[in-house]
Amino acid sequence: MLAKVFSGAVLGLDSVVITVEVDVAARALPSFQIVGLADKAVEEARERVRSAINNSGLDFPTHRITVNLAPADLPKEGALYDLPIAVGLLIANGSIRETFDDAVFLGELSLDGQLCPTPGVLPIALMAAEKKFKKAFVPASNAKEAAIVSGIDVFPVDSLKNLVGHILGDKIIPAVPKEQLDFSVEENFETDFADIRGQNLARQALEIAAAGGHNVLMLGAPGSGKTLLARTFSSILPKLTEKEAIETTKIYSVNGLLPVDSSIIKKRPFRSPHHTTSHIGLIGGGTHPKPGEISLAHRGVLFMDEIAEFPRHVLEALRQPLEDGFVTVSRAAGTSQFPAKFILVAASNPCPCGNFGDNKKRCLCTPHQISSYKKRLSGPFLDRIDLHVFCATVPSDQLTDLKPGENSKEIRARVQKARDLQTIRYKDSPITCNSELTAKLIKTFCPLNEETTQILQKAITVLNLSGRSYHRVLKVARTIADLAGEENISKDHVSQALQFRQRDEGSS
Repeated sequence: MLAKVFSGAVLGLDSVVITVEVDVAARALPSFQIVGLADKAVEEARERVRSAINNSGLDFPTHRITVNLAPADLPKEGALYDLPIAVGLLIANGSIRETFDDAVFLGELSLDGQLCPTPGVLPIALMAAEKKFKKAFVPASNAKEAAIVSGIDVFPVDSLKNLVGHILGDKIIPAVPKEQLDFSVEENFETDFADIRGQNLARQALEIAAAGGHNVLMLGAPGSGKTLLARTFSSILPKLTEKEAIETTKIYSVNGLLPVDSSIIKKRPFRSPHHTTSHIGLIGGGTHPKPGEISLAHRGVLFMDEIAEFPRHVLEALRQPLEDGFVTVSRAAGTSQFPAKFILVAASNPCPCGNFGDNKKRCLCTPHQISSYKKRLSGPFLDRIDLHVFCATVPSDQLTDLKPGENSKEIRARVQKARDLQTIRYKDSPITCNSELTAKLIKTFCPLNEETTQILQKAITVLNLSGRSYHRVLKVARTIADLAGEENISKDHVSQALQFRQRDEGSS
């Protein structure tokens, strides 16, 4: 008997329909074969499915079994096909007398028939709703993740035995209620800007970065507070929108990093890869391409501490994602495109000893050592960073001052207000914040009066700004104006933005 059950395959961050065809031939020697360009994990489904059916008290067919995963030319990987194969076998064997043309099945089976957490559930649920499927049977631990998708009923399956009972009408599994997404819950952070002493310019730069989604490079002596500032940065970021949250959750779902029994990521990611991270670990890749750290930081923060210690080729690979907001990974198995719209927060010492440009400590490095250290970060890479700020050693009187500074909640309120202005301004555009402005959109949303234009022209000559730097100054000035609640960009906003383009650490 032939049975057909539908499932899905994850390609990058998207999904396609997979038809699981199961044929049980009575007049043949017993065998179990899976075809359709399946990887080792899929081939091993034979033993998992066999044991799961037997240990669930169900009849496993003792005939020749052929399972085809169509389309046959599309690579299949992972253990998510265990459940659809098992259901197809039970239908072909006559244990289940029902067809499922409007349902998708996915999930990994343990040997006792229990359903295990499975990566990639959200992309498949989104695909199922788009393709007009009505039901999705998924592992119970992934049900909340799939339940955020509208237009499809999600059934949490904890075991193969209970699923068969549901199909036969013995014990109904209720569909998971649709979760009402609420992003208004106040988040708790380990650090707060109220606890940071000094570094007023760096605090200002981080506020601008949070409001407009701009990249930041902090240079300074060891112990000046660069790492603390970066880790506190998350506490002033604006709240995720529903669209951003779904984008982020898809990435974590595909990588299997979404916490069990969680529905959606509501907090902007903060990723801090070590400087020994490989090119593939940072950018993404593998035989079957998977997202890397820059995609895991999508709509959040990528913090690269001691950025000068990262290999040169790894940093240069960041140039295209920083410019385009996505990364394309091509392999023999196919090409995948992953989103990478993150805020880069980088920290580095200005020289090997770390004291160059500091007023309190003496630099022991030779000019050649300083020059060589600076060259670890190429000009084209630095050109893609909007805000450059020098963090000097905090004076002792500020360090011992017990009076708390402005807290993160107050700063976040200003940031959120500025980001809301951008959301309204760009509602008819493909962008969401100022850092994503293209050259064409800059002409529309960043008009300058004659006086401001003249100041900027002089700055281009004096600072030798490139075309990219010029546009980035305008983007930062647009954000500064938004924080001030002003519609037009003034000369003060441009002047303030220009001070963050200076990269001479000794004079910053």
